[in-house]
Amino acid sequence: MSRALPALVLAALPLLTTAPASHAAAHRPSAGPVFVPAEVAARRDLPEAPPASVARTELAALTVDAPHSMAGYSRARFPHWAQQGQQCDTREIVLARDGQDVVRDEQCRAVSGAWFSPYDDRTLTAASQVDIDHIVPLANAWRSGADTWDTPTRKAFANDLENPQLIAVSAASNRSKGDQSPDQWSPPSRAYWCTYSRAWTHIKHVYRLNITAAERDQLNVMLDTCD
Repeated sequence: MSRALPALVLAALPLLTTAPASHAAAHRPSAGPVFVPAEVAARRDLPEAPPASVARTELAALTVDAPHSMAGYSRARFPHWAQQGQQCDTREIVLARDGQDVVRDEQCRAVSGAWFSPYDDRTLTAASQVDIDHIVPLANAWRSGADTWDTPTRKAFANDLENPQLIAVSAASNRSKGDQSPDQWSPPSRAYWCTYSRAWTHIKHVYRLNITAAERDQLNVMLDTCD
């Protein structure tokens, strides 16, 4: 039987199909208009995770369990990237949110800009060099309990702009990470360990996902860097 998240949690997640009521003014290059939805103009960074003290409490409350089977898993079970209105999908929203001086064409595609990848301290100057990482990867979520979710909940998880789940990073670092948990892969830049562990823990808390004992131990090590 599918196990969906409580209605209160789903209500806090972004509406995936409704266009924003307005968009912020932007310079319009000769290539075409540049759409900047209001939510992008208002939020320029990864949504803030709770402080380390709260993350520790959330971590202690998570269920420690062995990974579930990967039987039946595919990325298609987590529909993404969802349309967010004004021809923008979730990837383009995050590219605009996390980048600097991002110019987009009439189809909402980033055509220029700069992106700092906090995983490996790299600055990228082409959208093709940038991946949008799920802090908690889709396959990890499947092994942690998302195998019991319904499709709308998986779609909300894969396109979550309200919680610290999506971030623009270098394609190289994202592909190095794959679907690994923090005990298997942590950002090469230790300066980002505090933010990463707080975000990972909070996402697991919000979505009631399990952790392994090794994952919990490494998250505690990473949270220690916040002190």
